[in-house]
Amino acid sequence: MIVRDFNKIIEEERDRVVNDAQWSSVRMLLANDGMGFSFHITFLEAGSEHTFHYKNHFESVYCMEGKGRIIDLATGESHEIKPGVMYALNEHDKHTLIADEQLVMACCFNPPVTGKEVHRADGSYALEDA
Repeated sequence: MIVRDFNKIIEEERDRVVNDAQWSSVRMLLANDGMGFSFHITFLEAGSEHTFHYKNHFESVYCMEGKGRIIDLATGESHEIKPGVMYALNEHDKHTLIADEQLVMACCFNPPVTGKEVHRADGSYALEDA
């Protein structure tokens, strides 16, 4: 059984906290935990805009706090993000996420991330062995 305390991670396990321009992510589960997915709590700053394209990963996201929008860049379709809304990038969808307010999101990645990834210029993460 794996039990982790979010507050202890942010205080004591800084290697599990990843920061980038206008967002941070607390990595609760990573690839080396052997679960087949990773689980993160991610914070996006109010007023920020992020374009991602996870070509090598599937991601599902559940909004716990805040308001914003996600835009499917293939179709131009926009969806409201607010507490209780989940989206899943089941087709490796290139998207832009706009945080009108600070967004607090619970995210799962498959395959799981290692915690060392950085976004490449195209908005994706490389696979661990890529």
